[in-house]
Amino acid sequence: MTIENIMMLLCGLGLFLYGMKLMGEGLELTAGSRLKSMIERLTTNKYMGALIGLAVTAVIQSSSATTVMVVGFVNAGLMNLAQAVGVIMGANIGTTVTGLMIAIKLNSLAPIAIFLGVIMMMFCKKTNHKHIGQIICGFGILFFGMTVMSTAMEPLSESEFFRNLFIQLQNPLLGLLVGLAFTALIQSSSASLGVLQALAASGAITLNSAVYVIYGQNIGTCVTAILACAGATKTAKRTATVHLLFNVIGATMFTLLTMWTPFVDLVKMMAPGNILMQISIIHIFFNVVTTAILLPLSKYLVDLACKVIPGEDRQQEALHLEYLDQRILNTPPIAVAQVIKEVERMARLARTNFLNSMDALFQKDEAKLKEIEENEVVLNFLNQKITEYLVQINGLDLQDPDRQVIGALFHVVSDFERVGDHSTNIGEMAQIVINGKANLSETATQELEHMQQLVITIFDDSVRLFLNGGRNTELAFQVNRIEETIDSETDRLKDNHIQRLNNGTCTPQSGAVYNDMLMNLERIADHATNIAFSTESIPNLPAKGLVSA
Repeated sequence: MTIENIMMLLCGLGLFLYGMKLMGEGLELTAGSRLKSMIERLTTNKYMGALIGLAVTAVIQSSSATTVMVVGFVNAGLMNLAQAVGVIMGANIGTTVTGLMIAIKLNSLAPIAIFLGVIMMMFCKKTNHKHIGQIICGFGILFFGMTVMSTAMEPLSESEFFRNLFIQLQNPLLGLLVGLAFTALIQSSSASLGVLQALAASGAITLNSAVYVIYGQNIGTCVTAILACAGATKTAKRTATVHLLFNVIGATMFTLLTMWTPFVDLVKMMAPGNILMQISIIHIFFNVVTTAILLPLSKYLVDLACKVIPGEDRQQEALHLEYLDQRILNTPPIAVAQVIKEVERMARLARTNFLNSMDALFQKDEAKLKEIEENEVVLNFLNQKITEYLVQINGLDLQDPDRQVIGALFHVVSDFERVGDHSTNIGEMAQIVINGKANLSETATQELEHMQQLVITIFDDSVRLFLNGGRNTELAFQVNRIEETIDSETDRLKDNHIQRLNNGTCTPQSGAVYNDMLMNLERIADHATNIAFSTESIPNLPAKGLVSA
């Protein structure tokens, strides 16, 4: 095998991997919100989870990517371990699609697919049409890469050295190790299976040598998910462990089956003379049969994973993103949905701090001030981290509605943080009152209680309107009406305050506290109004219990 053949082999492998990535991304972007809906509808039914895992992997063309995504979902609390098991098992079946397409020998369509795909990507104006072009182009590049690899490896079939080397792969342990190592290296069982099929197409390897390599490839695909678990929760690590256990058990079963039964001969009879299809059939059998056996026993797999990764996750600290995870960025629609949940969390904290600041003032409760201080640290943390996450999402290839949502969220996050700042200011006024350096008359207290009610009402209504995408006309009218009421009431109460100062019923120190209170209350109402009308594009996002949090 010459240097030129090696370079062609690497070129073919690069094209194959790029084509798979391009096609998978195009399919994912075209699926968009439908992919998101499939996962959101996931129930504790493990069989439904397996179907969803199969469908998602068939779309994104990588069981490793699906498993990493699931690890991210589990780590972010979007999915529990029982749900994840079914998805992972289904993903292993979904990954057989690429091998099956290669076995059908669609290589002759590759040049046409590349041409049509590039034309659509360059000249179509609609984003969805561009994504379809990306799918077609990726499809073509994948199969063109396959042809290049097969051509580059043809000399291997004539080499006595390589023939003898591949015969050694009939040793079960050696075949498993080679499949495991190569798949771990290129991080894709679909791609490593494609390389194996290219070897077979060139005549360099026989089915008897390839069969154990296939089993090893299924174990090697677990490496990506294991690496993705670094720094994740114990539950997320157990998810990757279940994936590893599934493939190790499956490889063990099929290795024994191959050694003790005429399994390979039976496969040859199913597709005589077509080694590409024979390899694909073994891959399908491996994943379908292993799933059929282990899915009903998934509870025991979970128990075993819990023994391998013992202990419980520590209680999440406040300075922690509860719903966001870097791995979810691989699925933009899910990332958008999760970031909205994190913003809702920020809204609850801002609301709590406002009420605590008013309670601290009216009840002279110093304990509330400590809670305000702690929550403010969390709000600042969330403001920074959510904004960083929004920047990352904004760099992805998003659908137009999702991009509008992200644009709105940049402003909304800032507004919630400012509500927290003004609540802290009110807390400082409360501290002055608690320390006895100022006093509020009964009339001033009643006026501030009245303003508090108006502000909390506009805040709650604004959050509801924001999450509804600004589509509730009646609620929008109500927010505008309350905002106007707050502005007029602020002017009226300032006049009352001046009269109290003039007739001597209010001291300058107490007057300064009262005036600052009015200013901060009005500012909170302004930020709430900004939140209410920040977007008109968020689809179907109910404010689940937010206003009563």
